[in-house]
Formats: sequence, C-alpha cells, structure tokens
Amino acid sequence: MAKTKSVYVCQNCGAESVKWLGRCPSCNEWNTFVEERITKESKSRPGLVEVSRNAIPKPLKEIETSNEKRIDTRIGELNRILGGGIVPGSIVLLGGEPGIGKSTLALQLALGMDHQKVLYVSGEESARQVKIRADRINPTNQDCLILNETLLENILTQIENVQPDLIVIDSIQTLYTDTIESSPGSVSQIRETAATLLRYAKTSGVPVILIGHITKDGSIAGPKVLEHIVDVVLQFEGDQNYLYRILRSSKNRFGSTSEIGIFEMQNSGLVEVTNPSEILLSHRDEQLSGIAVAATIDGARPFLIETQALVSTAVYGTPQRSTTGFDQRRLNMLLAVLERRAGFRLANKDVFLNIAGGLKVSDPAIDLAVIAAILSSTLDVAIPGTTCFAAEVGLSGEIRPVNRLDQRVAEANKLGMTRMFVSRYNTKGLDNGNKNCKIIPIGRIEELIRLLFGRESVD
Repeated sequence: MAKTKSVYVCQNCGAESVKWLGRCPSCNEWNTFVEERITKESKSRPGLVEVSRNAIPKPLKEIETSNEKRIDTRIGELNRILGGGIVPGSIVLLGGEPGIGKSTLALQLALGMDHQKVLYVSGEESARQVKIRADRINPTNQDCLILNETLLENILTQIENVQPDLIVIDSIQTLYTDTIESSPGSVSQIRETAATLLRYAKTSGVPVILIGHITKDGSIAGPKVLEHIVDVVLQFEGDQNYLYRILRSSKNRFGSTSEIGIFEMQNSGLVEVTNPSEILLSHRDEQLSGIAVAATIDGARPFLIETQALVSTAVYGTPQRSTTGFDQRRLNMLLAVLERRAGFRLANKDVFLNIAGGLKVSDPAIDLAVIAAILSSTLDVAIPGTTCFAAEVGLSGEIRPVNRLDQRVAEANKLGMTRMFVSRYNTKGLDNGNKNCKIIPIGRIEELIRLLFGRESVD
C-alpha cells in the first residue's frame, strides 16, 4: 500500500517542516512554506533505473580507468566551457534570464549533432513551435527527435524505446512525477525528477542537459540540491537590450570554472564570438574624449573593452553617479581618490560611466581605464585609440599590479596597441617579446595625468 505524507516545504531552499511556518529557519525567507503531499511506494518505483544491489566495494588500485571520448557539441565556445565536450553520463544544468537564449542554445546543440540521436523533450513549447525555431536556426540534424511531454514516467518510457545518445530537457521546472502530489515546479517535484534523470544518466552513460529557470535574485529556481546533484552548472549573463551573451560555468566536475563563452544573438540563433576584442572596440578610428581601452580578463580569457565616461555640470544640487556594467560603489571610491589625491573637484559634476557592449566587468584591472576615461571627459581631450590600460588603483592613489599581465599584453599586441599603461610593480619578469606595444610603468595617478595629458593636475 502507498503511504501518503503531508509536509510543508520551503519553495526557496527546500527545507521541510511538519507544520506551516511564517519564516523559514533555514534561509530566513517569509511566506515560502507550501503544503505538499508525498506518496511513498512500498516497492521500487516502476520505470526508474536503480544502481545494482550486487555492487561491492573495491580498492582504488583495482578500479579501471579509461579516457572516455567526450561528445563534440559542434559549438566551440560551449566545448571550451565544458572542458572539451560533453562527458558521457554527465548531467548539465543551463540557467539564465527569460529570453536570454537558453532554449536557443540547447536547440542549436541538438540540431547540430548530425551523427548522434538526440531526444529534445519540450515541456514549454509544442512540437510545432519547436519546428518554427528549428527552421530559423537552419539545422543539420534533421533526425532530431522532438517530444512534447511533461510526465516523467512517460518520458522514461520513450527514452527506453528510442535509446538516444543525448537528452535535452526544456525545462526541469515543467516536469512532474505521479509519485508526488504537488504541482510542477515545486521543490519536491524538481528534486525528485532531477534525481531520477541523474540515476538514468549515471547508469546508462547517456548525457542529459537540463534547462532551468532562475528566481528574481538571479539564482537557479528550485532547491539548492538541484545544483549539487548535477555535474555542470552553466548560466547565461547579459542584457537583453544588447546582442552579446556570456556563458559562464559556476560548477564543473570535468573541467575548469574559469572559462567563459561569448555569443552574439542574431536572427539565425546564437553565433560564437571567437575574438570579442575586435567587436567591443568600435571607435578606434575616431578621436572621441571620454573613451579609454582596458585590458581585462574574465575567467581565463583576456580581451580589450571600451570604458566610456561623461562628466558634466550637475543640473540639480546633488551630482548624479550612474554606471552601466560597473560597480557604482567602486566608481564612488575612484572619484574620491581623484578628488583627494589629484585635486579633481566633483562637488558640482555629474559622472556617468558605461562599459561598451552591455558587459559587466568586475576585474580590478579596469580601474586605471575608468580614471583615464573620466579625466579625458573632464579635459575634453581624446585618448589615442591605440592606448590601453591595465592596473588597479589604491585608496592612496598608487597604481597597483594585476595578475596575468602577460596575457593582457599579448592581447594588446594582437590588436595593434602601441602603448599600455601598467603598474611599475608589475613589470618585473615581464617579457614583451619585442612587440610594437610599448609598456609604460607608472606608480601614482599624478604620473598618469602628466604622461597622458601633459599636465600636473586637472585643476
């Protein structure tokens, strides 16, 4: 006989309670407990693949290892993040904002693997809607199987009949199982369906890609255990008003989490951006004030990006401080350093800062470029487009060193930069290889003003 149990589950963190609570003691969120009925079967659930009960422990030295060949996704940027391709039997979770490109990337992956049998399970769109998107992407795998189903038991039955080489679930929040009496998307349903798909992937060797929704604060929707049980967690970043998308890995059991992939959203889907620096630098031939080029590193990938600043007289009594793609508190700190250490008066000035391309940059090496752009806008003097910056600025006005300067210099040389301002403490052991980019070491902000603008101060 099946036993029915009623519990209250926090929809934010998955904590359970035998009674309703106004505030979750685990995550401290209010009004997140929802009653869920869980049916427990006395026997093994039909259709689920379980680990063999005859398994016995073995010494580590007796376990055979083999270098399994990864599955090529035909998408270079995705292969880079995964560490060379999809590992057989792995389970990958792909998250991001609505409309950012999750389903598009997953469908491109399914339609691009022309030598693999792919099962694309769509719980959000009908088969006809998927077909419309597929025609826009221009698929090469015309034999990709589309299944419009949300019941887990039916999906497992079709998987057993089809025997696919890759499974894509769009999305995990739409699936449900009959063994739990709660609506799709609840914590219990997400936890149980993901665990079942995980057991299937590990026992069959078939990789599974799950598309997941995110909450209003940017985290993956559902219990935290969802991120723990999967092997790889990928998340899309970017502004929907811009074309560029960054795919970042926050967890990867088979590779590094320092790699990122950059895509451009077009009518035909997501297009790989193999050299983002050339695209992000758009005004190299025009002499415009308030623009400085920063040599940044995101993950393990160096690229050059424009920082744009506008300094104007404040219309109202309180000056405005506005940033796009940059931490506003960091901007306030740099403005205070400029005022205190370089005599830059900001009492009646509005300061606006923008990172070109809609990207968000947290690399401290962009500090020097931000200050150079602000000074350029204030003096209305353009910085040559072949000049770039890579250094952190301290509170006392000193220019601090940054990591992996060799990669930044190599990227600057590749794009034809002629000057690069860095910290004087960062040049030890630096080999520029007799390239065209001249390294200019500086120690304080005053040196930057003198060398870049020919002035002792901005007053």
